[in-house]
Amino acid sequence: MPARHIALVPLAILAVAVATLAQDQQPSFRSEVQLVNVTLTVTDAEGRFVPGLTQEDFTVYEDGEVQSVSLFSAERVPVSLGLALDASASMTSDKLRSARRALDRLVHDLLGKDDELFFLRFADDVAIVQGWTRDRRSISRAVETVRPSGGTAMYDAIAAALPTAEAGRHRKKAILLISDGNDTSSQIGPREVREQIRASDVLVYALGIDGSGDATPGTTRPPTRPPGFPVPFPGGRRPQSRLPPIAEPTVPWPGSTQARVNVDALRQLTDDTGGRTEVLRAYADLEAATARIAEELSRQYFLGYASTAAADGRWRAIAVTVRDQTLTVRARRGYVAS
Repeated sequence: MPARHIALVPLAILAVAVATLAQDQQPSFRSEVQLVNVTLTVTDAEGRFVPGLTQEDFTVYEDGEVQSVSLFSAERVPVSLGLALDASASMTSDKLRSARRALDRLVHDLLGKDDELFFLRFADDVAIVQGWTRDRRSISRAVETVRPSGGTAMYDAIAAALPTAEAGRHRKKAILLISDGNDTSSQIGPREVREQIRASDVLVYALGIDGSGDATPGTTRPPTRPPGFPVPFPGGRRPQSRLPPIAEPTVPWPGSTQARVNVDALRQLTDDTGGRTEVLRAYADLEAATARIAEELSRQYFLGYASTAAADGRWRAIAVTVRDQTLTVRARRGYVAS
């Protein structure tokens, strides 16, 4: 090889090394994008569901900043729904009959054929009696196996249901819990289960049945709107990233001699998700209540946006406003960026 060619080899190696070093010293930027799903329930002043809205009718904020919506649907989408039924000793035979009748009507007549379900019963312990299925008869048979005994591990039931609900194959995932009493047997506490709920995108609904026995069948407790979320606007004060502490006291019925359902605690578990708590005066009201939830699930809007918030495990507050200010929007209050 000629000498001039030999001399060029080290220079070429040096040039490659310098270029590689220069690339290594360039600042690196990494952008992590998380798709945040939000299910919206929109009602008018009379509580009726409002159809026909479009993406342009909504504005989404994360920690006070307007977000660009990348997904939107006003069509009914299938739901992956978990059913959690109180099987404690307080579930007398007439209560159980009412629950079975209401759940049978829900799964056979009110839900869509593409919806999938699982069934969980809870007393002192928790058991998923029927896993994910679209076979309605399997759910009915699972409900028939319930034999009341023991206490009420309500928080354990939600904690056990969440991972299964999150594994559902549909974009919309929800849990419906039915109980007539306060938690008496859970190993997990309300704060811990609330953190698990906030880290998921599962809608949580609760039907609490007051056990005072002095109510007229067919009468429900007058609904109250959940605590309002501060509506952020550009230039305004951003909403706080911390939610109020869980309320421990049981809320009695007006005029009731025995308060059994901890309404505040249930609402702390459901309202963060965009779901809700409804308190009934008797198990006879379950059919109408489950029908209302089935209708709500079928009339919701869905949107998604890409968040670039750092995956630091912090709570990110979400607020959704609608152009028509006479309407009310219910949606998840935030998510954990992880």
